[in-house]
Formats: sequence, structure tokens, C-alpha cells
Amino acid sequence: MADPTPDAWQRLDAYFTATLVGRDAALDAAVADQNAAGLPPIEVAPVNGKLLHLLARMSGARRILEIGTLGAYSTIWMARAIPDDGHVVTIEAEPRNAEIARANLARAGVGDKVEVKIGRAADVLPTLAGDESFDMVFIDADKESNTIYLDWAAKLGHPGTVVVVDNVGRGGRVADPATEEAQVIGTQRGLELLGRDPRFDATALQTLDAKGWDGVAIALVV
Repeated sequence: MADPTPDAWQRLDAYFTATLVGRDAALDAAVADQNAAGLPPIEVAPVNGKLLHLLARMSGARRILEIGTLGAYSTIWMARAIPDDGHVVTIEAEPRNAEIARANLARAGVGDKVEVKIGRAADVLPTLAGDESFDMVFIDADKESNTIYLDWAAKLGHPGTVVVVDNVGRGGRVADPATEEAQVIGTQRGLELLGRDPRFDATALQTLDAKGWDGVAIALVV
């Protein structure tokens, strides 16, 4: 078995994407508009968008919480997975990003399923307490706050809620105990919480895709 190289894993990712995901005009337009507006190209890879979509369908999710909207690429994937009367709440710190996201959601035909809340997630999450619980939570925001977001995922979820945390590999740097990089330390703390907190049962997978070497954690609220 050959060792992976960037050319090899990008070629394989392109094959998986073409074979299992395909192209979608609304999703392509969402990424194009996001890039044209100068937003960072940090949306999930297409294969991971499809993973979120399938996890939502497999779990029978009706209510989804997303922390970190950006241009709503992943939001569209998840909104398409829930019933017509389902609901996605997505939190975005930057008003300009939220404006782009809302336009992308409307064009994709899922705007009526999605509520975009503007503000720091740590401030917005407490306002959701008392509402109906969420069946799935996707965390893809500032990594320094992952422990805060995971705590709220447990509080706002229920036994059986699926929790997905993006960017947990950080190019392998998460395995460095001497790191001084704040985002890596935040990711480590989140993984450590998932490993010790009795509210969760979790695993993580390395990923090699269009976004490079990273990883995703998948947990169940128990």
C-alpha cells in the first residue's frame, strides 16, 4: 500500500466526490459567492457535507443546531436532510457572513427551514435553553471555545443526539502535547472532554480530502 501524498489523496477525494456526491448548482453557487465575498475557504469538503447530510437522515433528526455558519454550505446539506417541518438553528458571529448565508439558503430553497442567529455562540447558546431539544449538533467555529460548545451540545440535546465536531486533526498538530497554538489547544481540550465526560460516547477519524489533513469527531449524547 502506497503512502499518501497530497496529489494522491486529492485525486482520491476527487474520485469519491465525483462518484458519491456529484455536483449541485446551489451548493456550488454558495461556495462561489462565499469566495467572491472574500470569506475564508474553510467550509467542509463535499464528502463531509454529504456525511453531515447522511448522519442527519440516519438519526432521524428534525431539529439541528449548527455553531459556525460561514456561507451556509454545510447548513444547506443538513437542511436538506430534515423533514419539511424540521428546523435548523445556525449561529454566526459575523453579520456580513450571515447576510451571505441567508442569500445562499434562500437560493437553495431551504431558507424557510433555517434560522440564522447573529452573535457570539457563547452568548447565543444560553438563549436557546428551554426550547425543544436538538437531535443533531454540528460544531465548526472558533476552536478555542470547543469545550463551551460541547457543554451546550449536551445541555441542549438529549440521549441519542448526534454531535459532530469539525477540524479535530489540525494537520496532526493535535497530537503534540507541547503545542502553543491556541486553536490546537482548544481542539485538544474538546477531545479530552469528549473522552472523559460521561454525557458523551465519542470517536474521531483522520480525514484527507480537498481541505487537506484534518479530522472529525463524532459523538453521541448518552
